[in-house]
Amino acid sequence: MLSFTSRRVSAAVVSSSSSTTFAVSLCRRSLSTIPSTMKAAVVRETGDAHALKVENDFPTPTLNPGGVIVKNEFAGINFIDTYHRKGLYARDLPFVGGQEGGGTVAAVSDEAASEGIKVGDRVSYSVFGSYAEYTAVPAAKLLPVPDGVGLDIATSCVVQGMTAHYLTSSAHANLIQPGEWCLIHGVGGGTCQWAAQMAKLRGHKVIGTVSKGKADIAKTLGCDELIVLDEVPGASYEDYESVDVVAKVMEITDGKGCKSVIDGIGKSTVDISINSLAHRGIFISFGNASGAVPAFPVLRLIGKSAYVTRPKLLDYTTSRAELVERADEVFGWLQDGKLQVSVDTTFPLDQAAEGHLYLEAGKSKGKVLYEI
Repeated sequence: MLSFTSRRVSAAVVSSSSSTTFAVSLCRRSLSTIPSTMKAAVVRETGDAHALKVENDFPTPTLNPGGVIVKNEFAGINFIDTYHRKGLYARDLPFVGGQEGGGTVAAVSDEAASEGIKVGDRVSYSVFGSYAEYTAVPAAKLLPVPDGVGLDIATSCVVQGMTAHYLTSSAHANLIQPGEWCLIHGVGGGTCQWAAQMAKLRGHKVIGTVSKGKADIAKTLGCDELIVLDEVPGASYEDYESVDVVAKVMEITDGKGCKSVIDGIGKSTVDISINSLAHRGIFISFGNASGAVPAFPVLRLIGKSAYVTRPKLLDYTTSRAELVERADEVFGWLQDGKLQVSVDTTFPLDQAAEGHLYLEAGKSKGKVLYEI
């Protein structure tokens, strides 16, 4: 299990009084090296990508009890960040963008030190405020980065990898079993590249939809079948009117449909997803790349006694134990070479707006990061 246990063991040889003194002095020494202001990409008014402004004198976060300060090396760019920036998902203004980061521990609270965490540890995490040089992170949210896993890859895991993990292991509520069909939309993009591979590791048969421009990436993921669609110029999703996806799904599955549909596209695919379900299948709607899913009557599900869920990552990492359990499996697959992770592009933080524009234009064929 991922933990700071080895450091905890070494600390145990120090008496309780001296270890407390050491932790306090360590905090003070490390805090003295952290500047009072920092570079950060800040949203003061919601809007388009240019609402994300880089400021060089934003206040550095304070060290909280039970937490650490992480000096970021990378921050992940995710679609949920664009929803926050636009105001689709409300946040108090102003706010530092991002919720996925990786770097080294720069300061440690007494409580975190007692858990074996020390300055210099390589970590990744998911909390708000990662588009910055420093982020305050509760110790319970830290994931130690194993040897042999780069910080860029570890940062990529935290939102996209963990999202893909719960989508393929938990959100379906065991309504799909090994050997049954799963439809995953947009397997050329970041999260669903992970999801397609993880679904195969779970023993599911996978149908992936993908645009022509990303078909080369999708062919490396191990999908049993690919449905290749035209592109929508300047958009992050495929043209779902260019192919009769439901007809293709039914042909592939001998008319049975899919027991699980994983859909991060939203408005353009809701009808396709529901109509592609097998009897007692589940429609997992987790994103809004083409717009939010409109309301629909629950009676639509009666024909196949189908299920629908609209999950989010926070509800599938509700405890430290659950977070670490998921991370253990993801990092283990990475170390064993069972997952391939593609970092598509890295932007300097000074080009914060450009990073969002790139993602929203559908140009990425993998993870998009800021290098801090």
